Amino acid sequence: MTEKEGVRLQKVLAEAGIGSRRHCEELIGEGRVTVDGKKVFRFGERVDPRYAVIHVDGRRVETRAEMRYYAINKPRGVVSTMSDERGRKSLAEYVDVPERLFHVGRLDTDTEGLILLTNDGELSHRLTHPSFGVSKTYLAEVHGPIPRDLGKRLRAGVTLDDGPAAADKFRIFDQVGRRVLVEITLHEGRKHIVRRLLNEVGFPVQQLARIEFGPIKLGQLKPGTMRALTVKEIGELYKAVGL
Repeated sequence: MTEKEGVRLQKVLAEAGIGSRRHCEELIGEGRVTVDGKKVFRFGERVDPRYAVIHVDGRRVETRAEMRYYAINKPRGVVSTMSDERGRKSLAEYVDVPERLFHVGRLDTDTEGLILLTNDGELSHRLTHPSFGVSKTYLAEVHGPIPRDLGKRLRAGVTLDDGPAAADKFRIFDQVGRRVLVEITLHEGRKHIVRRLLNEVGFPVQQLARIEFGPIKLGQLKPGTMRALTVKEIGELYKAVGL
């Protein structure tokens, strides 16, 4: 790329949602921006936003205009795919964008909660590949009482029919009578893993929802609705998988 080719770096950053062009110039001047691994201090630096890998304060900035990133709250009874050959209700019924999107991982049909949607194949692959160990957090309703040592047992791990499994974190979230909501975090995604893990220690799951996927939180997103991820959230996803 010659000097006259490409787009000025501060313009690329501004169009990516980092801030005003003036603010982006300040970031560059303070040495907080890298392009392809090298710090940039020159306001006139030109880049190709389709290929340049840009970080601000160590967090990657997505500059490819065609990339899309969403969070959706999958309702119970909906399959975690964009179509279903058996005619069941799928995510496509809740997605109203023209781009072709792919779901990042899956949830059981009877499990509700957070699913990420994107057309970024490399990010999707890394988020779901076991080697990157991206954590997922769930709220599970079980019948109490819960013994004091349950969290310790789950963190120590139990043996399932396809190998050992363990929770990274466990806590009681809420309790009303025998109805107990527990929060459990794992970094793996074997089929039905949360249900199987809790069932193995004697607490079958009554209801289950995923509330976090890596750095992304479900928050107040209502079932059947979706939202675009923020620039910060996209950067945090990239950071979580080493991009």
